[in-house]
Amino acid sequence: MSPEFLFTSLIIVASPGTGAIYTIAAGLSSGRRASVVAAFACTLGILPHLMAAMLGLAAILHTSALAFNMVKYAGVAYLLYMAWHSLREKGALNIERAQDKRTDMRVIIDGILINMLNPKLSIFFVAFLPQFIDAHSENPMLQMLALSGVFMVMTFVIFALYGVFAATMREHVVSRPNVMAWLRRSFSAAFGALALKLVLTER
Repeated sequence: MSPEFLFTSLIIVASPGTGAIYTIAAGLSSGRRASVVAAFACTLGILPHLMAAMLGLAAILHTSALAFNMVKYAGVAYLLYMAWHSLREKGALNIERAQDKRTDMRVIIDGILINMLNPKLSIFFVAFLPQFIDAHSENPMLQMLALSGVFMVMTFVIFALYGVFAATMREHVVSRPNVMAWLRRSFSAAFGALALKLVLTER
């Protein structure tokens, strides 16, 4: 496994995006457990993209403007939904001194959808990953699974670290209503900005 793959994957995973923001919001709203669950959910959201790449569906997203835009705008709609609910204190950033009443299943579903509806992840598995697969490999699918597994482990670990760090700051945030209001607006704006960025994304 090349250092270039590990370094590039680290940059991609660590860069602030929808999954990272969602995990941080989960840590702030519900604590360490929820942040780890959110990180796990975002990692699970990678699996459909991996399966699509292995089945050739990601290539369709890469070549078909209609298919790409359908997934893209579904992702935009969901990000706007998250922005709205964050702002209204009923979504990912419902910060109260009592624990957020959302179940683990709700956190998992939101996390999976956030990553599943990001078409750029499918393009990642089509355009980026194959560069690190040995052209002379006897089993390129197995090598692709191994690289994807490493990418997913990195995703889970880094997102969980983001969320746990946010969870450690939870008590400081909950005791300051002005900070809470500012954070809700900030996370809502962040989801909105990511939706706008996705709208401007080309294949």
